[in-house]
Amino acid sequence: MFERLFKLSEHGTTVRTEVIAGLTTFLTMSYIIFVNPDILSTTGMDRDAVFVATCLAAALGSMVMATMANWPIGMAPGMGLNAFFAFTVVAALGFTWQQALGAVFISGMIFVLLTVTGIRSWLIEGIPHSLRSAIAAGIGLFLGIIALKSAGIVVDNPATLVGLGDLKQTGPLLAILGFFVIAVLDALRVKGSILIGILVVTVLSWILGVSEFRGVVSMPPSILPTFLQLDIMGALHGGLLHVILVFVLVEVFDATGTLIGVAKRAGLIQEGQKSRLGRALLADSTAIVAGSLMGTSSTTAYVESASGVQAGGRTGLTAFTVAILFLAALFISPLAGSVPSYATAPALLYVAGLMMRELTEVEWEDLTEAAPAALTALAMPFTYSIANGLAFGFISYVVLKLFTGKWKDIHPATAVVAALFIIRFAFFAE
Repeated sequence: MFERLFKLSEHGTTVRTEVIAGLTTFLTMSYIIFVNPDILSTTGMDRDAVFVATCLAAALGSMVMATMANWPIGMAPGMGLNAFFAFTVVAALGFTWQQALGAVFISGMIFVLLTVTGIRSWLIEGIPHSLRSAIAAGIGLFLGIIALKSAGIVVDNPATLVGLGDLKQTGPLLAILGFFVIAVLDALRVKGSILIGILVVTVLSWILGVSEFRGVVSMPPSILPTFLQLDIMGALHGGLLHVILVFVLVEVFDATGTLIGVAKRAGLIQEGQKSRLGRALLADSTAIVAGSLMGTSSTTAYVESASGVQAGGRTGLTAFTVAILFLAALFISPLAGSVPSYATAPALLYVAGLMMRELTEVEWEDLTEAAPAALTALAMPFTYSIANGLAFGFISYVVLKLFTGKWKDIHPATAVVAALFIIRFAFFAE
């Protein structure tokens, strides 16, 4: 059956290799079942329901990727977009989480349309490489400040805006320990290092009595508090139009870059040969819509899938294994609810550091490329908004290229996006 579904021999792999690769991928990305509820519950969403939605969205997304594209790529609610959802759309802009879910749904439908019509490929080709790299790095910086704040390492300071927290407190100390555990284990190439770091800090917090152990296994909690709770009409409110734009842009760049990067590493995209990238893009798009219906922020392809590819994963059986494991994870909701925020903060901080490696891809020698890239990355954490970072980057890129005589470098897609952001600042007050 697996041979017929996934063409294992054609890809030079076996059931055992694919299952091991799926387990490896799951271990490297399963931290999301702890981190996503922690972030989205700050909006007032039911934490247990978000936990279920996270597992189901990841399982469904990975299953669609397995069957539709036959690629070894795991799917789950994406880091960065969940932070944008919680801390910008709901906390800063004041929209309800139901409206934010509606925005995710609409962005997913637009994403499907862009993929089917080929506009997505046009957009990707048109975005400057330096800006694309800066977007990933900027989201990393945004995650970094969120992580440091939730760990109590960075605190509010009226004189300097931000300051250093009390590092003698248990929370910050455990968070620092967790970061070192994750970094050391990852440097030693230990599988599931992020998950291990979260669990180590969580267990220590139980032992020290600063958080409560609620058990490990139980029947899955109800998903009803978030299931089909999206407010689509509310999301069509004028103030949310630019939010939908940001969701679409980040989904386009982040997911496509991940899919292409991991697929190339697996040898699934080669010059002159037909690939299944179109199907993978469509699978990615449909997963966003499904996730919003369940009650979670945008679902996307995970770069951690590269670990499974490194372990030999070459077909959809790897993603199928990831899907089954996420379904099994539904039964550990008490454990997920026992994880304190300073246990997930080190995971966020470590992922942030990995994402900042993208800055090496910026063309620093060309000021018209470097300055917009720097603005993109810096504006995200300092304005506490991924949307503002994208806006600053695209607008400054067009302006610098126009006034330095390099207008031919401006792709129509870049000009369109910059114009949309200018309209947003001019007519849609936050």
